[in-house]
Amino acid sequence: MAMMGINTERALIGRARRGDAIAIEGLIRAHQDALYAFILRMSGRPDVAEDIVQEAFVRVLNNLDRFDDRFRFSTWVFTIAKRLYVNWIQKHRPAYDTETVNARQCHQESPGGVTARREVLGNIRGLIETALAGLNEQQREIILLFHQQSWPITTIAEHLDMPEGTVKSHLHRARKRMKRLITANRKMHEQVQEAWS
Repeated sequence: MAMMGINTERALIGRARRGDAIAIEGLIRAHQDALYAFILRMSGRPDVAEDIVQEAFVRVLNNLDRFDDRFRFSTWVFTIAKRLYVNWIQKHRPAYDTETVNARQCHQESPGGVTARREVLGNIRGLIETALAGLNEQQREIILLFHQQSWPITTIAEHLDMPEGTVKSHLHRARKRMKRLITANRKMHEQVQEAWS
């Protein structure tokens, strides 16, 4: 989903601060899917992503009067969710629910005769999940914000409170690491070749 225009966003925030239920719903709807996808990729677990996104929006709504209009609302929401995720990591060891990923792939490759295209897409998803799991937290977050959420480098730098050059460097190293992880695994490498052929 494309980012909401700044004027539209500010108008919704103003109405939401006054308790307008439709505006509150609009703010949540505008950011919920992207936030869920981001936290799901960070954690690898749908249950964790659902809990964190729900808690993030509870905190956002309880603290809406503290939001600084000079910044993007999406950056603020993602920052709150990221802090909640970091807290969750501190309480639990990070676990990638490979059973969920495999179940999705198996569902797509059911004996009922699924197309080869779906199988290839399932393989690509698996490759991405595996390569993302091989990154450190910071690299994974930058990759997801840039490629999945389409955030520009400047917004990521602001969100992570680091220079733009450092973000670019992390992005470059993360891409190289993902490529190495994929090409080092013969089966994964063959799946990539299959996907692009």
